[in-house]
Amino acid sequence: MNQNITKIEVNDKEIYLIGTAHVSHTSRQDVKECIDEVQPDSICIELDDERYAAFNNPKRWEDTDIIQVIKEKKTGYMLANLILSSYQRRIAKKMDVQAGQEMIQGIESAKETGAKLVLVDRNIQTTFKRIYRKHNFFQKIKLLTSLIMSIFDDEDISSEDIENLKQSEVLDVALKEVAKEFPVVAEVLIHERDQVLAYKIKNAPGKKIVAVLGAAHIPGIKEEIGKTYDIKELESIPEKKPSSKIMGWVVPILIIAMIISMFSINTELGIEQIRNWILWNGSLSAIGVLLAWGHPLAILTAFIAAPITSLNPLLAAGWFAGLVEAFVKKPKVKDFENILDDVNSVKGFYKNRVTHILLVVVFANLFSTLGTLIGGFDVVKNFLQSFM
Repeated sequence: MNQNITKIEVNDKEIYLIGTAHVSHTSRQDVKECIDEVQPDSICIELDDERYAAFNNPKRWEDTDIIQVIKEKKTGYMLANLILSSYQRRIAKKMDVQAGQEMIQGIESAKETGAKLVLVDRNIQTTFKRIYRKHNFFQKIKLLTSLIMSIFDDEDISSEDIENLKQSEVLDVALKEVAKEFPVVAEVLIHERDQVLAYKIKNAPGKKIVAVLGAAHIPGIKEEIGKTYDIKELESIPEKKPSSKIMGWVVPILIIAMIISMFSINTELGIEQIRNWILWNGSLSAIGVLLAWGHPLAILTAFIAAPITSLNPLLAAGWFAGLVEAFVKKPKVKDFENILDDVNSVKGFYKNRVTHILLVVVFANLFSTLGTLIGGFDVVKNFLQSFM
């Protein structure tokens, strides 16, 4: 066994953990050699059902209905997924290797040896939603900014750098940096998934198990695999706190009540306050669409919708602006065919009509929220001053 393979024994089972890098030249060979030698009963791979289906259908993006994505409120998830995929693909291109070859080898080896193929990762949407729910507004902005800036990252990475990332000392430093900058991301994306992966690996059928995993998970799985977890909780999406749901309605009602009360005191002041609310919400949301290079009709839609949707927690200005953008600039077949190549650059992100629509939705919502904060503060300030 080479240094990238760890053998542990749990519940009378022999478990072989193969630490890989998704863009490594050697990881695929490590997987093949280990499976050929061990002849396992089960082969576990770090994929969920959705990503496994993607491996079997490389052209899955061509079947995407962007209108449905907006209606199902999955624009943020799709955008984040594409940004992360683009980063991995850029590195793979530099390394002259196809990303995810070690997973493909695990799938192929399962077919060749007759071993049971077990998908051990948590659903990717669940992971993203857990990250989203555990961040406040300003943390979400910081995270989104970091994701978008990664598109500009053109750092030169060598094959030696990739292989070094499999080593525990280098990984420890890298993971500590992530945890320092984004503690919630590190907790949900790495530590929680270590527990999910460990649980599913040790419960895979058979006495001999080979698990193909990203090297970052190996230390955590070794530590967690002997423990007991509430897998249902780890694979659930946290409900919004009752207080959060209540505040989602209480705040808009209070704002409306304060504006109405200002009318009773001074009609001109009430009209001015409505104008300010519309300008703050509408203008900032429209600016967001403008930054996404949205169509003028989408910009106008954001301006009109934001002041209204900001008072209804069930609606969002970006959904309306995105639907208008999708109607005016309907994605073509080639946009879906080229999406994985276009997301490798900022120019491609804006040029591709699919990703362009996603940016319109996200930017409109983000700036509308900012407008709500500023506009709400303005309402409260003027309301208090009217009684002084």
